[in-house]
Amino acid sequence: MSKSDLKEIHVVGGGMAGTEATWQIAQAGVPVVLHEMRPVRKTEAHQGEGLAELVCSNSFRSDDYENNAVGLLHEEMRRMDSLIMSCAAKHMVPAGGALAVDRNDFSDEVTKRLEDHPLVTIKREEISALPPEEWDSVIIATGPLTSESMSEVIASITGEEYLAFFDAIAPIVYKDSINFDKAWFQSRYDKVGPGGDGADYINCPMNKEQYETFIQALIDSEKTDFKEWEENTPYFEGCLPIEVMASRGVETLRFGPMKPVGLSNPHSDEEPYAVVQLRQDNKLGTIYNIVGFQTKMKYGAQMEIIRAIPGLEEAEFARLGGLHRNTFLKSPKLLDHSLRMKPMPRLRFAGQITGVEGYVESAASGLMAGRFAAAERLGKDLPAPPITTAHGALINHVTGGADAKTFQPMNVNFGIFPNIPKGPGKKLKKKDRKPLYSKRALEDLKTWLDENQ
Repeated sequence: MSKSDLKEIHVVGGGMAGTEATWQIAQAGVPVVLHEMRPVRKTEAHQGEGLAELVCSNSFRSDDYENNAVGLLHEEMRRMDSLIMSCAAKHMVPAGGALAVDRNDFSDEVTKRLEDHPLVTIKREEISALPPEEWDSVIIATGPLTSESMSEVIASITGEEYLAFFDAIAPIVYKDSINFDKAWFQSRYDKVGPGGDGADYINCPMNKEQYETFIQALIDSEKTDFKEWEENTPYFEGCLPIEVMASRGVETLRFGPMKPVGLSNPHSDEEPYAVVQLRQDNKLGTIYNIVGFQTKMKYGAQMEIIRAIPGLEEAEFARLGGLHRNTFLKSPKLLDHSLRMKPMPRLRFAGQITGVEGYVESAASGLMAGRFAAAERLGKDLPAPPITTAHGALINHVTGGADAKTFQPMNVNFGIFPNIPKGPGKKLKKKDRKPLYSKRALEDLKTWLDENQ
């Protein structure tokens, strides 16, 4: 059978996972249909109709592959012809040691690349029922905003109660409304990252009195009311609203997104007690998002509290913060190592619905789901990457490495990798182990790719 005669694979959802899966399938020479419900059906959080729209932050986090697990995931994806990494490289904006993108240009690039691919068909429609049986290979990548109808379909197949939590969105401020007599540009420790120069963040300092007043204002602020179905939904610990963090103790934020370390205020000899950072959100550098300030405060409260931050007294907002529900499966119980659903193997799952957390992790999950599905269609057996790789560690975690009873969404981190074998001599320090994890991962990934291309 020639590739042109191959039966198409269907991908449901045009987010980070779905677009990457679609690209991997098509690049393998297999026809693929991508179903995206927007703009026919909108979500609570998306603004436009482009594919791979970034809803929360515009950052893919650290790009340091030698010392950071997510940076390692970036590098592995690049070595596997990732659409997401390629488009990110083309539309990056300065962000210190992180990889961040102009969200609109990035989405436009992903959309165009898939629209132009001869083996990709994009259908703007909602899949609200169980995919028909003639769709013998389907990847469901409906993401954290899986529609209620699709959630009901998944629940009916699995016989398991699906879980949900909130993702909160940070406000975005216009740069020209920031007072640079108080604020300044600097990355922590002047670190230079991809597309940056070591002065990539806007920093707004607080003294102790200002910080403690700010914390109290967060705690006392008026919050968005919950709907009945949201009342018992837990937050994801890696994306807590800032007012929830503040309620956990007065010092919580000062040791989190507002930590003052590695920064020096050029306007004052006094060391800042806490610092609010803003990161560039578009290529033009006209708008900046407030780092770690995802929130469920009402709009009026947001504007009042943020304008109490030194340097943001006259801040104008391109977008205020908000929150949305996130849905995920009990994947360790439901998915096999090629991301197929055990009760119905013609369905694969990818992205945040599997319990990986973060843009890059979602795209990586889609990358693997796409490769698994394409290999199956081509009559090949593709094993999962070794668990010593970032991709393999993530897949292992969501398909059995984690306890199904206590399963919660997880970012990639070296804690889910197998330990480096102990050698003779003194015990390695944590910072010294990280490069060894990365070196081992990239060597093992190369072997796996050579054996399975």
